Amino acid sequence: MLLFILKRLFISIPVIFILATLTFCIMRVTPGGPFDKDKAIPPEIKANIEAKYHLDKPTFINTPAFHKKKWIHVLTETQYFYYMKGLAQGDLGPSYKYLGRSVTDIILDSLPVSVELGFYAALLAFLLGIPLGILAAYKHNTWIDNAAMFTAISGITLPSFLVAALLIYIFSIKMAWLPAGLWDGGWEYKILPTIALGLRPVAIIARLMRTSMLDVIKADYVRTARAKGLNEVWVILKHVVKNSLIPVITISGPLLAGIITGSFVIEHVFAIPGIAKHFILAVTNRDYTLIMGVTLVYAVLLIIANILVDVFYALVDPRIKLS
Repeated sequence: MLLFILKRLFISIPVIFILATLTFCIMRVTPGGPFDKDKAIPPEIKANIEAKYHLDKPTFINTPAFHKKKWIHVLTETQYFYYMKGLAQGDLGPSYKYLGRSVTDIILDSLPVSVELGFYAALLAFLLGIPLGILAAYKHNTWIDNAAMFTAISGITLPSFLVAALLIYIFSIKMAWLPAGLWDGGWEYKILPTIALGLRPVAIIARLMRTSMLDVIKADYVRTARAKGLNEVWVILKHVVKNSLIPVITISGPLLAGIITGSFVIEHVFAIPGIAKHFILAVTNRDYTLIMGVTLVYAVLLIIANILVDVFYALVDPRIKLS
């Protein structure tokens, strides 16, 4: 298993490199620069600032160096080379808009909040979605099944920002039970954002778990277990639920990706001091390094999440071998 994890991590290095290159290209192709919105900056000062961050250099190919036959500078004296050189050393670079702060510092300050929110939402999704799907399948074609599926369909169709707005209106404005935003303080600040972000994953898991269980219940080995006189609860837990979890684990990777991207909207609605606030400001202000840094960090989180999903998949399904 350790060899499998190391192999996956090694394979992920080219993926991160390609993603960094694509993000770099998108940032440079898009019109505008990080200092274009700054008012009344003398050209000399702007030139000095751009030189400090290597923005005065060509993007990919140093044409003047090519004409002067300084071959080593053709690729090394470029914005792309300086950024990738720093990235290879673990340096995400300085922020262009947060003066005196590096991208790494900004991410380390705010990412734990976003990770905590995503963890709570994922925990809610699995702890609530799986039992709800089991109950709906066990009570198939009853009012419990219909109510569970109605809730699941509603959770899938409603966008997260609308769910967040409804939760704030009901529980914060009308009932005044829970705070409407922020993340500081106790558990009461975390309830509404967690529900708003986790409702859709709960619905997806519940619906998939129900469908999977209804298929597994018809399997021959389940009928055999029942024919042997085994307790019904034991049959469900031992034979049906375990095998029904395989499709749920399969979609866990994309589901976690949805939770990560969905957290941007939820953090903005609830004014949570997570990474979304900095990312939105970075996009608005064209803070190249911060945008690329956040993108790469989230890519690494998704890679780790997918590796963990593959490991759990192999643990649940013995037919799968990690190789």
